[in-house]
Amino acid sequence: MSIAKKAVVWGLFAAGGTLSAFLFPALIGLFLLVAIGAVPPGLEFDRIYAFASHWVGKSVLFLVISLSLWHAAHRLRVVFHDFGVRKDKAVANAVYLVAAVGTVLTAFYLYRI
Repeated sequence: MSIAKKAVVWGLFAAGGTLSAFLFPALIGLFLLVAIGAVPPGLEFDRIYAFASHWVGKSVLFLVISLSLWHAAHRLRVVFHDFGVRKDKAVANAVYLVAAVGTVLTAFYLYRI
């Protein structure tokens, strides 16, 4: 992998990790509240839909989902290496292809909202 490609992949990995570290604990807490039936005032369907259908909400959701996919792809690549899979090029192509497809599908579905 060339240095330019490594910089892009590493940047996406770092951004996704940082974003995930800040947002996922809060999201898990909110979803647990919803699961036990204690829906906070801002999490009703109408408000969430209004957020997701606005361009700012779509942008935020796109960034959170796509950067998390890229972070997970790189982590999975490292896990394969740690488990002794030495086909790094094939593993890298597979996991980054899944992240790219997930990013495109995220954009497609957010556009449809």
